[in-house]
Amino acid sequence: MPIFRYSKWRKESAESQSYDDLLRLFNQLLVQANGNVEQALIWLTSLDERYNIFNEKSQMGLGEFIEKLKEDGHIRKKDDGTFKVTGKGVNRIRQDSLDRVFSSLKKISPGEHPTHKSGVGNERQSETRPFKFGDPPSNLDFSASLSNAIKRGGLENIDMQEDDLEVHETAHLANCATVLAIDISHSMILYGEDRITPAKNVAMALAQLILTRYPKDKLHVLVFGDNVSEVAIEDIPFVSVGPYHTNTKAALELGRRILKRYRYANKHIFMITDGKPSAIFEYGRLYKNPFGLDRKVVNKTLDEAQKCRRDKIEISTFMITDDPWLQDFVNKLTEVNRGRAFFSSLDQLGEYIFVDYIKNRKRKIR
Repeated sequence: MPIFRYSKWRKESAESQSYDDLLRLFNQLLVQANGNVEQALIWLTSLDERYNIFNEKSQMGLGEFIEKLKEDGHIRKKDDGTFKVTGKGVNRIRQDSLDRVFSSLKKISPGEHPTHKSGVGNERQSETRPFKFGDPPSNLDFSASLSNAIKRGGLENIDMQEDDLEVHETAHLANCATVLAIDISHSMILYGEDRITPAKNVAMALAQLILTRYPKDKLHVLVFGDNVSEVAIEDIPFVSVGPYHTNTKAALELGRRILKRYRYANKHIFMITDGKPSAIFEYGRLYKNPFGLDRKVVNKTLDEAQKCRRDKIEISTFMITDDPWLQDFVNKLTEVNRGRAFFSSLDQLGEYIFVDYIKNRKRKIR
């Protein structure tokens, strides 16, 4: 049974569950069930028995809700009689995750991630400058230009000349290649706290943002435990935690190899983890030590972070734990790579990553 987070119960909210509300709840249960529709429906039934979410106000029962899911194409029945999430269903899960993350960004505007350099581009700024030969007419600031002409010749003798013209500044929009590496070691579900579900929600939200708003950007998602592997964006909801150690070096190494394929100026690895590196491959075999910070494992991991630095790949580490003794390692990795480190709570994880991606990621590494 997953760990649920509850707010104060209000009778009026429980009695006004719409289909969209129920669908968002079902999708969140799907993420916690790693895409297992039957398990998600069992949990939904349990919630209904406790809180009566399928009532007269919702205008449908559980059976009708399942039929509606099938009718809308969110799930389909397989040959063995069990249900499977469809591509449309996965897309809706990603969109729900994106909406949830953006709803927490109360005063933060997503923007269009411009660089700090001004010039010809497609993001108009409020600032203006004198017209130069070659500036597109679409960027002319007619109000400022007319004002200049009036100041020079007066209202009765408006004679606009080239020196009067002003244009809006524009900012370059740069493409970005990003690797999001998610820790799936056993500690991500230890101690009664579900850490993997928020990590998956953020991964899906970031994927949906890039697919819909920045289609020229590239995103790759990795999961790492004893080893590392790439997962398709469509498979993010189905990622599960295993009985694994934490091979941070392997994650950075694969991320670096992937990003080297691209000629983009901006290359970034976002790493979500809750623990120390505890495993590396050595001579084809897994060397692991879950006790303390093993110097061999730490040094190999830092070596990989330095290689990322040489390849102009910046690492942002999101540590979703407050263990003070792990901060030294994260700070050292950040120092070696000259990246960034965030010690984030699960509730703030989405906000931290989105702000970093949208606003800060455009700095070129020199």
